[in-house]
Amino acid sequence: MLVKTYCAAVNGLEVTTVTVEVSVEMGQSMYLSGLGDEAVRESQSRIRTSYLYSGYKFPNKSITINLAPADLRKEGTAFDLPIAIGILAANEEMPSDLLDKYMLIGELGLDGTLQPIRGALPISIKARKDGYKGLILPRANAREAAVVNNLEVYGMDNLGDVVKFLSGQIEAQPLEYDTRKVFYEQQADSELDFADVRGQESVKRAMEVAAAGGHNLIMIGPPGSGKSMMAKRLPSILPPLSLSESLETTQIHSVAGKLNGTGYGNGSSLISQRPFRSPHHTISQVALVGGGTKAVPGEISLAHNGVLFCDELPEFNKSTLEVLRQPLEDRHITISRAKYTIEYPCSFMFVASANPCPCGYYGDITHNCVCTPNQIQRYMNKISGPLMDRIDIQVDITAVPFSDLSKMEQGESSSEIRKRVIAARQIQTERYKDSKLIHCNAQMTDRMLHDYCQLDEQTTTLLHNAMTKMSLSARAYSRILKVARTIADLDSSENIQMFHVAEAIGYRQLDRGDWAER
Repeated sequence: MLVKTYCAAVNGLEVTTVTVEVSVEMGQSMYLSGLGDEAVRESQSRIRTSYLYSGYKFPNKSITINLAPADLRKEGTAFDLPIAIGILAANEEMPSDLLDKYMLIGELGLDGTLQPIRGALPISIKARKDGYKGLILPRANAREAAVVNNLEVYGMDNLGDVVKFLSGQIEAQPLEYDTRKVFYEQQADSELDFADVRGQESVKRAMEVAAAGGHNLIMIGPPGSGKSMMAKRLPSILPPLSLSESLETTQIHSVAGKLNGTGYGNGSSLISQRPFRSPHHTISQVALVGGGTKAVPGEISLAHNGVLFCDELPEFNKSTLEVLRQPLEDRHITISRAKYTIEYPCSFMFVASANPCPCGYYGDITHNCVCTPNQIQRYMNKISGPLMDRIDIQVDITAVPFSDLSKMEQGESSSEIRKRVIAARQIQTERYKDSKLIHCNAQMTDRMLHDYCQLDEQTTTLLHNAMTKMSLSARAYSRILKVARTIADLDSSENIQMFHVAEAIGYRQLDRGDWAER
């Protein structure tokens, strides 16, 4: 008897419906076709044992299984459940009337329990798009999949429950999930707050500008000056995630297996806080951009709609850093390998910190630096010019002496800073409402600079003199204009004023030709 069940294959964020065709005839063999990987081929052993502990007998017949489309590469253990149900139905141990109404996904434990799988959210979206009545999957993934409305989502504990449900022996209620209510309830303030940062007002101002315009930022200063502390608080002043951004970000984490059925650090199936990723400097190129044997998202995609923080940037492998150049510009990454080509979004704020020299104390008033200008320049040259060109804001940071630190009052809270950032972003949203790809000032094209960054004669002269006297490169020109536009938005100013440009020029510290000779 021939029976068909339905599941899905996830390749990157692209989901393809897979028809599991099972034929049970006279004989004693089992054959599986359809370009399944090792995990798919091993499903026979898991299914055979799960039958034993679930009260079913594995057919002693010839079983042929095809995963169609057969030319599509299939990975993972999510095919266990549809194959197991297909074999039972083809062997006439259960009715097959309802199999065309539900999509099935799930890994089988040896005792028949359903184990969580990756990619439940994009699979759920595909099931609704293809018109299935419902989705049956492990209970651990149910809340994640139930984010999708107009689709019945059934979380099951074991193989026996699925068989009884599809046979009409038991009734089950689909999981009810109010996506918007849960999402907005989870958008609580961050535990990290800029109120904890004493002093460093100029650096906090630079981070406010970066957050308001989506600009990349690097902080250069000695150890203990607060670089990492402030970087970790940056998400607390960024605008809250919109529901569409949250769904897009959650899909990436779902495919990467980072949700684990419980959400992103808050017990919710939706990511409600902007991601903050901080990879160690020993990270490989593949781990950073994604790929590998299973084509999983890398750190830059996991930071989508959030922040990627690289602490001690010169300590990263230079070839690893160079792979960031194109994603920073294009805001998506295409990974091409011999067996697959996938694309992931990676629109993130790039934030980095660095010591100013090998010993770390160049420019520090409390320590003596033992490095020569050549050593300092060589150390900073570990960060290539093309990569530095994509960092809009470059600021020096000095350590606050303890005598001053103990006297300082608590700083401005993140919630107050965030209000100004949100107001500036609303101005930009209105400005770029006719463009689908541009959402903030950092993403402006060169043509847009002419439309939205007009300067008067005095301001143009100031910028010209600064570029000449400070040995600023031509590549800094557009960056200064974009940052100046953001500063003007924070002031609710329609036009860019001279003091806006002056502040933006001050954020190009590393472009100065005499930086290592201060």
